Amino acid sequence: RFENIPDEVIEQYIQIGRPTPLIRAKNLEKYLRFDGKIFFKYEGATATGSHKINTAIPQAYYAALEGIKEITTETGAGQWGTATALAASLNGIKSNVFMVRVSHDQKPLRRQIMYLYGANVFASPSLKTEFGRSMLQHNPEHPGSLGIAISEAVQYALDNDFRYLLGSVMNSVITHQTIIGLETKNQLEYIDVKPDAMIGCVGGGSNFCGFTFPLIENKNIEMIASAATEVPKFSKGNFKYDNIDTAGILPQLKMLTLGSDYVPEGIYSGGLRYHGVAPFSFGSHKEWKN
Repeated sequence: RFENIPDEVIEQYIQIGRPTPLIRAKNLEKYLRFDGKIFFKYEGATATGSHKINTAIPQAYYAALEGIKEITTETGAGQWGTATALAASLNGIKSNVFMVRVSHDQKPLRRQIMYLYGANVFASPSLKTEFGRSMLQHNPEHPGSLGIAISEAVQYALDNDFRYLLGSVMNSVITHQTIIGLETKNQLEYIDVKPDAMIGCVGGGSNFCGFTFPLIENKNIEMIASAATEVPKFSKGNFKYDNIDTAGILPQLKMLTLGSDYVPEGIYSGGLRYHGVAPFSFGSHKEWKN
């Protein structure tokens, strides 16, 4: 079924650069000597440089409608934190971002953008929460993980009567992200292209599912999800109820997971370090690859 997008959210989508372009990668075709056409949906054209703003805006919008004045969230590579900071600012809300420590140290410019959008940014594990302090007591050089950062963001919200925004994994987030696939479907129809395959990377699953779900009824399209080798959830994960966050504060989800205590290597693609995949994702596609 279709859910109507509030006019105020559509207006903010336009402000941040939607619709994003569908671009033919002619030079990549030439380099690969590929006898066909390759297109990519460029979510980097948004004001925050990624798809994350697609769900940050409606979440911040609904929070503002409820009279919320301050929110918390986590971020890995910084894209979700940046999106949340901007969305909060657009809707008159203050934001607090717990950034996975390894990415916090690797990406100072991402951190600076969040500051410019008005966010408070904390390296996670941090001293701001009891859970963060316990992690640092165990290992003062802990690189952090998205599971830990989520726990800290939720605990900080509970301690201060704020509200928490989640950037992936939840099925509701995927619903917001289908704006990507809906635009892609219209753009492909406009140029009269029928795709053979759709390929996307997977952290928590919102990017890939948002891109592919509006076209999933077309059984002629091969849907291929690709995860980081360092986070082998597709080849070594188990489909079971597991914690979204490391501390187990949030409700469990039945999902494909490596375990909420899994701490992956400090790879540069911080957004792909999450231990699980959104429930909607599992079993929906023909091929999974690490």
